Amino acid sequence: MTNFSITKFVPEYLRANPDVRFTARQIAIWIMETHPEAVENKRKKSAARKTPLDTDDAMLQQIVAEIGAQRKGLEGRHAIRTTEGRPRKFFYSDKSELEEVAENAVSDLIGNEQTQGVKHSEHDLYPLFRDYLHNEHQVICKRIDERKSSNNRGSNGNRWLFPDIVGMEDLSQHWDREVIDCAKEYSDKKTKLWSFELKLKVNSTNLRETFFQAVSNSSWANLGYLVAVEFQGSETLGELRLLSGLHGIGVMRFDPEDFSSSEILIPSRERAEIDWGTVNRIVQQNPDFKDYVSLVRQFYQTGNLKPSEWH
Repeated sequence: MTNFSITKFVPEYLRANPDVRFTARQIAIWIMETHPEAVENKRKKSAARKTPLDTDDAMLQQIVAEIGAQRKGLEGRHAIRTTEGRPRKFFYSDKSELEEVAENAVSDLIGNEQTQGVKHSEHDLYPLFRDYLHNEHQVICKRIDERKSSNNRGSNGNRWLFPDIVGMEDLSQHWDREVIDCAKEYSDKKTKLWSFELKLKVNSTNLRETFFQAVSNSSWANLGYLVAVEFQGSETLGELRLLSGLHGIGVMRFDPEDFSSSEILIPSRERAEIDWGTVNRIVQQNPDFKDYVSLVRQFYQTGNLKPSEWH
């Protein structure tokens, strides 16, 4: 008789499919299809304990719940890794977290979507993320290319000064004309300025570097976010919440394949005022950022967003 064992079946499946991410539900379906004898044995035991799992759906939900409940044990004793956000995914990899981060950096450097199994480069995310922000958050965005910088810091130095994406949220888009004119007379703001630092992956190896890069790049804005396609590790979000509480940077998970699955994991703490001194510093060193400030100014003067010029 085959005994039912989450700590046996889950590693078995994930090790047979290295680097592939699976939800707990997908793993549970595989277990039910591959180990029917063990599943039936579990069903009989549940009936004896008066906790019947008499339908396949009830059994599936129970297995999903048990996979989630044993996550930390799977991570600690069986080297299984997990992602944060919804839905959580489980996977096995021979690569260290440092190697994964380095692999993504190489993919981004040469702009190859399929380099070493990496589906997207970081640069691939920019237009997709801009579309997501415009459609889901009504934030119109512009890409800031650090390579256009006039300073001599080199690419590594510029990483700590220029955000990847900047945006403007039009608070007045649904206001009556009288309200807009009244707010203008009172010199009240009718926008929020956003700043985003995008990454493919954040794990324990690069967590603090990427977070403080977002802090450095977003110190001028009303709202600043660290954005990644994938957050790995059971402790990652906990540490990010701690850092966010201290520095106010928000955390967002972006799904380039399904915008509706993207989510704000930790809201940014809004700053009431723009740091115009820092804005001036960046404007003097990057033409893309200067264009951004010009577009914001024109919007305040004319009320016209000029979407074709935000790219």
